[in-house]
Amino acid sequence: MAISHVHPTVVALPDVTDAEALPNLDVHLLGRRITCMTATAIVGAIHSACVEQRKITVAHSNVHGFNLSMQLPWFYNFLQSADIVHCDGTGILKAIRIMGTELPIQYRVSYTQLLPKLLQHCDQHGLSLFLLGSECEHLQKALENVRTQYPNIRLSGHDGYFDMNDPVENDLVVEQINRVKPNVLLVGMGMPRQENWIRQNRHRLSTNAILAGGAAIDRLAGIVSTCPTYLSDAGLEWLYRLWHEPKRLATRYLLGNPAFLMQIALAKVQVRPAEVLVIQSQQ
Repeated sequence: MAISHVHPTVVALPDVTDAEALPNLDVHLLGRRITCMTATAIVGAIHSACVEQRKITVAHSNVHGFNLSMQLPWFYNFLQSADIVHCDGTGILKAIRIMGTELPIQYRVSYTQLLPKLLQHCDQHGLSLFLLGSECEHLQKALENVRTQYPNIRLSGHDGYFDMNDPVENDLVVEQINRVKPNVLLVGMGMPRQENWIRQNRHRLSTNAILAGGAAIDRLAGIVSTCPTYLSDAGLEWLYRLWHEPKRLATRYLLGNPAFLMQIALAKVQVRPAEVLVIQSQQ
């Protein structure tokens, strides 16, 4: 099934019992691919890769990433090549709505929703996890917290403060990961550094699922607080994060959000509808 933006299409919001039955969608917004999947479906795809001994890359799309894909050709190519690019935040869903198609909120899967489900699944199935990123002190706290809450996960990690452009130093990190052959590798070094590291090294990594995790490791360490559900459901998680980290996030949100909205508004009036939005159900 393909839906192009010729006539508005409304996908009815399901009730809670129907949420997990939502189909996986490939959405192309201004040529940028987004994989609309529920958190449960993403965890299921990761589990399948582990069981079948395949390797998949799981990236995410949000307003900041969309803007970066407009500025950095390699970043655009990375997102297009990833197996899953889940919708991280309501900004993307709002842009799709502006183009005439409303998708259920269950397709918004930030790490607030995804991480607990993934960790619980890894714990239940005895899967292994490697955390790559954050400061050494924060990483150790994250490892400690995960071991306490999810004792069945085989856990390893390395901080993100290494020179990825130094072949010797980078090779040591890759070798450490490959020694333990984790089922899941969570790379939390910030966008776009983490995506750049993944694209340069994923062919060398002995793991089943490589996830670009942003601030996920700091979240596990308790350094980054979790946005209340009522704010994230209202599309205000960006404001919550800006309030807590104004110096780091001011440019991203105060300049990036208006720039994103301008791109969407201009595309709506200047670009041919079929080039703005295409939605396909995955078979």
